[in-house]
Amino acid sequence: MARRLTSWRWAVLGLAALYFLVPLAASVVFTVDDPDGISFDAYTKILSTGGFVSSLLLSLELAVTTIVVVLLLMVPAVVALRLGAPRLRPVVEVVCSLPLVVPPIAFVAGIVSVLKWGPDHLSRTPLFQTFVAIQNPSFPVVLVLAYVVMALPFVYRALDAGLRAIDVRTLVEAARSCGASWPKALVRAVLPNLRGALLNAAFLTLALVLGEFTVAQLLGYQPFAVWIYNVGSDQAQMSVAVSVLSLLVTWALLLALAGAGGGRNRTAPSRG
Repeated sequence: MARRLTSWRWAVLGLAALYFLVPLAASVVFTVDDPDGISFDAYTKILSTGGFVSSLLLSLELAVTTIVVVLLLMVPAVVALRLGAPRLRPVVEVVCSLPLVVPPIAFVAGIVSVLKWGPDHLSRTPLFQTFVAIQNPSFPVVLVLAYVVMALPFVYRALDAGLRAIDVRTLVEAARSCGASWPKALVRAVLPNLRGALLNAAFLTLALVLGEFTVAQLLGYQPFAVWIYNVGSDQAQMSVAVSVLSLLVTWALLLALAGAGGGRNRTAPSRG
């Protein structure tokens, strides 16, 4: 029975590897294919192509800002929910899952309606400058707000799973009994035990922001995913080459995250 289970595991892993590696290999072959033989021009020209560095930096800035904002919003909320109002957990879970059921087109249409409504009704108020500032092309804050909403389902799931693995109430009560304030109890007692959950939430948010296309394209901004699409309209090989490199970077981040979590588990002291 054990041998059969092992064989099935290897078969499933082999099929999964084929499912992911065959398209990746086909993409790599397409990028190096040349009438005169193998050429790596599609990769060597990436850095010199206009907009590559600026779009990549913009996506990274948006990702870092989104991670900081969504964690600042969700970590205190989820901890407070678990300590003070556990009965509201199903309601919060449904609210945080709404971005998964709202089509991106409808989501963008709502954002555009609000952005058009603001200047028409708030032109004589100080909030008018706020509407202008959040649409600054050099750093569109409106994209950060949109990405925070889109990341809520993933961040909530990651944090909720992390909180289920620890006794939050005991940690907070112990910190409070030692004279720590509520913010210090959260930072010094709870957050170190949520290290894995925070890393998972940050990675999921990073992957979401780097790969998001619909919202940025329809709002008229050009982060990394939109730049890849625009380059692909006239330089197909380079577009696929950039996509392959971005995929490899994402996999590297995932492996680094898995390695960090595994290292933490190995160094954790055994109980009993």
